[in-house]
Amino acid sequence: MKYAIVSNEKIEATKGAKGVCPSCGSELVAKCGKVKVNHWSHKGSRNCDSWWENETEWHRSWKDNFSKEWQEVVHFDESGEKHIADVKTPSAWVLEFQHSVISPEERQTRNSFYGHIVWVVDGTRRTTDKKQFQKILEDGVRIRSKIPIIRTNFPDDCRLLKEWHGSSLVFFDFGKGKSSEHSILWFLLPKTASSSAYLSPFSRSNFIEIFKKDKFGEIFKNKILPIHAAIVDSERRQQKANAQHRITALSGFDRHAKTKRSRHRRL
Repeated sequence: MKYAIVSNEKIEATKGAKGVCPSCGSELVAKCGKVKVNHWSHKGSRNCDSWWENETEWHRSWKDNFSKEWQEVVHFDESGEKHIADVKTPSAWVLEFQHSVISPEERQTRNSFYGHIVWVVDGTRRTTDKKQFQKILEDGVRIRSKIPIIRTNFPDDCRLLKEWHGSSLVFFDFGKGKSSEHSILWFLLPKTASSSAYLSPFSRSNFIEIFKKDKFGEIFKNKILPIHAAIVDSERRQQKANAQHRITALSGFDRHAKTKRSRHRRL
């Protein structure tokens, strides 16, 4: 972990330092080497949080966008179970930065535990993920909306979408790029009743600023939910139109078959 409690303050690891775990209260030792980022570790192989994973520079660079008080916050649920959130805002929105593989069951457990959670997923961990994602975007269809949204009809062709489709609020991070034009995240909108996935580009700097101002709850309520509702309504109307078309087509076929039988009897 990035912080330990030293003299009642959250302190980063420095060589030879000792501190206390903010979650379980046990002793932590500083690990400062050349291979891994500087971090605090429980003595031995013990770790008090089963959800915790070894951090990379990618984790740290994301955490560093937010105040120290918001990072590595111990979150309790009603039963007293506790876990350390990567970032937690004063309005209780949790940001989890996910680099390693995580099972659907654990994702759902974390969603339920934290309640208001946003995932930021490292899209560069596997070399094939970015290419698959780009291909799915190229094959997608731009839908009419106030913001750019792409509908992908075959999300299972992209491993990232197959893994994360339906996992609450997810943003994919493929790196900052060489210019501001490429400094975007891709937002995977909440799952609908159809098999399609909906993706929208989201400015990295705006994302960070929204969370630093603790305004994501407003964005979620006033923008994301209405857009999602409009997509669901559009799908419903399209399904109804498709069903009506099938009924009309079937009725036409029945009329044609009845006419043929009538002519056959006259002959």
